[in-house]
Amino acid sequence: MLKRILLTSLIIGINSLPVLAEDLVQPLIKENIGNEIIESEYPASEQVLPNKTTDADFVIQGSIEKNIDMTLDKCIEIALGNNPQINAAFQDILASDTRIKQVWSNYFPQISWQTGYTKIKQLQLSDALGRNLTFNYYLLGQVTLQQMLYDFGVTQNQATIRKLDYEAYKSSMEAVVNDIIYQTKDAYYALLYAFESKKVAQDTVDKFNLFYEQAKAFYEIGMNPKVDVTIAETNLSNAKLQLIQADNAVNLAVAKLNNIMGVPFIDKYNVEERLVYHPVNITFNQAIDIAREARPELKQAELKVESAIQTLKLAKKSYFPTISFEGQYMRGGKSWNSNYGYNVGGYLNFPTVNGMRIRNEIKEARYLYDKELANAANIQNQIFLEIQNAYLTLEEKKSQMPVAMLQVKQSKENYELSYGRYRVGEASPTELKDAQILYQQAQLSYYNALYQYNSAKASLEKAIGKNINFDDTEIIELDKTAKTQ
Repeated sequence: MLKRILLTSLIIGINSLPVLAEDLVQPLIKENIGNEIIESEYPASEQVLPNKTTDADFVIQGSIEKNIDMTLDKCIEIALGNNPQINAAFQDILASDTRIKQVWSNYFPQISWQTGYTKIKQLQLSDALGRNLTFNYYLLGQVTLQQMLYDFGVTQNQATIRKLDYEAYKSSMEAVVNDIIYQTKDAYYALLYAFESKKVAQDTVDKFNLFYEQAKAFYEIGMNPKVDVTIAETNLSNAKLQLIQADNAVNLAVAKLNNIMGVPFIDKYNVEERLVYHPVNITFNQAIDIAREARPELKQAELKVESAIQTLKLAKKSYFPTISFEGQYMRGGKSWNSNYGYNVGGYLNFPTVNGMRIRNEIKEARYLYDKELANAANIQNQIFLEIQNAYLTLEEKKSQMPVAMLQVKQSKENYELSYGRYRVGEASPTELKDAQILYQQAQLSYYNALYQYNSAKASLEKAIGKNINFDDTEIIELDKTAKTQ
């Protein structure tokens, strides 16, 4: 009689569920099931996610009792201001700027001052006259002023090379910033995924704790044997172990994000955002066009080619002389201040010519120019491949989203039916455990798909060298607070 009453209650409970069995079967006969996102089914995804627990506000412990509301934009802002790699790249730019000024210093006058004392014994005159001849020469001061007037474009070529190096260092810094932004995004999404995994683990603990209490109640009234209580207790212990592992994964994700931001000892902060699905509507050709304009490595390769051209021109000017002016004033003589002298003149200075060495220096410069052309083509090919990989990966992750959502719906329905059967004594603890584990795995797969999608989107933005702007109205939040089960 008791079983008949419980069975009747089960039938009533199942009939009162918000989703009917035939409503679940109907989508399965659709031709494109799992291959496209059905907008009408999206709101239902809010009902299949875990319940919001009391500790849903995620707080990362820090050094002092103060909270900071953290978002992805704030993480990127902190990383750009504190990551040491960016600071090192910026110092390279400053150092490169001083090298340009060093080259232009060739056109600035050079002033030198010299003083000294010299004692000279003339060997030839001493032998000829038969006595030692010793002279003392005092130099109170000798001031020399030199001014280079023209060097037939050598300084200009050197300055151009330094300017191209300066621009290359700027592009290098842009590449470092682009990479740091990607690393920050990926680490931030990984933290959100770890947080969601922890909430799923906590939700699993809560459910298995409920099963354990219910199994004890059934055992006390004599409906189920003692083994059901033992099984429920074992399931609860396993769920608690997974919760510990999930909690440690959160701490590791926090440490990685803080390290990338360059602030390993940052104060504790609150994570405000959740993993969301944000459609990316960009074609492969559009991605290539954006990369041609924004990818810093392409600019850097072009600058290296131009620098190689200037180096070749400079090597060909090794034969060229320089025109300079020099003035000199001296005071000294037999005593420190006995006499003075000066000289003024203009000079055409030809370098010491080694024809074989200069000819081979020109050949070397030409070969290095050809090398930079090949390197530029190789970089272009690598970036093209990187964009291809990122774009195709993003498309793959985008296609996984409706399948992952459908799995959560189906596993939740299966869990609810198993739980209803277990409450009236028609299902075994093993059946309920299997249903709960399937539901847990479906949730983790769903969050993992969200993480991989957002990470792939960040990878594509890195590949093209620019953030993709979206219309806020297109944001589809798949991860909102679930209704109470």
